[in-house]
Amino acid sequence: MKLIVRTGLAAVLAAGTIAAAVAPASAAVTGGTGTVAGVHAAVANPKTIKAAADNQARSILANAGSRTAAKSHPIHGKDDVPVGYGTSLLAASRDEFRNTDRHLPAKQKKSGMSVPHYNAVHSAATTMGITRW
Repeated sequence: MKLIVRTGLAAVLAAGTIAAAVAPASAAVTGGTGTVAGVHAAVANPKTIKAAADNQARSILANAGSRTAAKSHPIHGKDDVPVGYGTSLLAASRDEFRNTDRHLPAKQKKSGMSVPHYNAVHSAATTMGITRW
């Protein structure tokens, strides 16, 4: 078992080393900008989010019909919470909405859910400052 774990870690390390070596070389080929056509720069999520923002996002999702958000408890007694609270809430609501809206015609859906559900998820994400979930 230890051999498998060590082998896996060695493979991850090797892949990281190769990626680090290839990145500067590809930047030199593209003129040093490091940009690739058609690829969007992803902004990293914050480490923490304000409890008030999490509570507001939870309310947005609950009002849109998310039972997961409605069942979750409001954050109180803390100023900040880990971003994982928000990302897991967004992912659970997104999956719930996609399951609820699966029988809608394709022209009434955006990203696998109804447009109001899509807007609610993205509004909640914006409220928390989360770009990837």
